[in-house]
Amino acid sequence: MIVVSDMMGTLTTGSPFLGVVDWVRHHQSKWQANLTMASIMPAYVLAKNGIIDWQAWGQQLMIESLGYIKNVDEAKLRQVSEWVVEHDFWRKRREDVIARLVRHREDGAQVYIASSVIEPFIEPFARRIDVKYIGTPTQIVDGKVKSIGELVANEKKIEQVLSRLAVDRVDVAYGDTVLDIPLLEHADHPVAVYPDKKLKTVALEHGWEIIGDTPKIG
Repeated sequence: MIVVSDMMGTLTTGSPFLGVVDWVRHHQSKWQANLTMASIMPAYVLAKNGIIDWQAWGQQLMIESLGYIKNVDEAKLRQVSEWVVEHDFWRKRREDVIARLVRHREDGAQVYIASSVIEPFIEPFARRIDVKYIGTPTQIVDGKVKSIGELVANEKKIEQVLSRLAVDRVDVAYGDTVLDIPLLEHADHPVAVYPDKKLKTVALEHGWEIIGDTPKIG
């Protein structure tokens, strides 16, 4: 049995960007962190009101935030990743959804987190619940963290899952936004987790399981 879950919004309401900025505040420069937060406020208002795409904006912030970490080596990247998970992702985890993944694993399933988040940021989270992960790979170049290739998002996510696992479908999939529909459509049992309005509409139309409080439609 193969179980695949999205991460951001599905397993945690945290933010890679906010996690990195918090690390910068505590380990590099409080001034830099405050300036960064102030600089994103105009775009935050636009994204919050649906004028620009919230998901795409968040992914862009994650990639940009990697540049805030100075003089990176493998040890520092591990330190930052642990901080992001401990102080952001794990504190804001969805315990009900995580409990389901743990039960799947205990019942003998192969459980994977599949996310557009860079893999170093997923690893400490996946380790806490003893599951595997598929994310956006990275490399360190001249003291900076760089993502390799496209983000593992949208259709790219399910392509990576099916390719790495050498399967055509998975047994169970969990996702929270319309961007997870390609993943959910390739599962025998799709689960919409605290879904956004668009995913909720699709889930209701297809009779997919829905867990968690959901926004009103319309």
